Amino acid sequence: MLEESNKISRRQILQWAGAGLVVNVAGTLLYDPIGRISMPVNEWMGALLLSPQPTPDFPISAIEPDKLIVNSYRGVPSIDPATFKLKISGAVTNPVSLDLATIHQMPLISMVTRLVCVEGWAAIVQWGGVRLRDLLTLAQPLPTAKYVYFKSADGYYESWDLASSVHPQTLLAYQMNGQDLPAENGAPLRLAAPIKLGYKQSKWVTEVVVTSELLPKRGYWEDLGYEWFGGL
Repeated sequence: MLEESNKISRRQILQWAGAGLVVNVAGTLLYDPIGRISMPVNEWMGALLLSPQPTPDFPISAIEPDKLIVNSYRGVPSIDPATFKLKISGAVTNPVSLDLATIHQMPLISMVTRLVCVEGWAAIVQWGGVRLRDLLTLAQPLPTAKYVYFKSADGYYESWDLASSVHPQTLLAYQMNGQDLPAENGAPLRLAAPIKLGYKQSKWVTEVVVTSELLPKRGYWEDLGYEWFGGL
């Protein structure tokens, strides 16, 4: 049923485009039927298609540990869990710096979902961690906040829209398949969310920065030509 709903939405988008939405080759919406300047078309379309409801969990028996491929940007960084702190800053009222003990005391959310890679493979994985929206609540984003940036220990960087960041199934995970998250899979903290493609799900996250504008450096792969929204 969800798949059919998405097909209808895409058909509606094409109908709206025929009614007056004009798009240039660089991916920017030049104007809509009433002449207003709009957001980049990939963000607009992605936000429109993003389901507000959580995607269904798979049973634990469906986990596919052998199908999860380990990709790294510059190899696995060395992180000392005893001194690790997650920083949340930017367009927030209350910047915070949280150690792992504090994060582990927050409600543990477990989900079994499919991770989909843009390279063409997928794997069903059980993730356990804390909802990103619970962490952001501690920092109290300003009313102007629209985007969330993620910095990683290996130099990788990503950005998401705020709505996707506070989706109920967007986690900063520290468990995988019922065990502690392995270093090669992003320990001590990585993004895990069934609503985004794999390249959006940063590993070894050390800092979360809330912004009111999308900065020129949007994401490692996006700056090399990948689509920014990366939604499923």
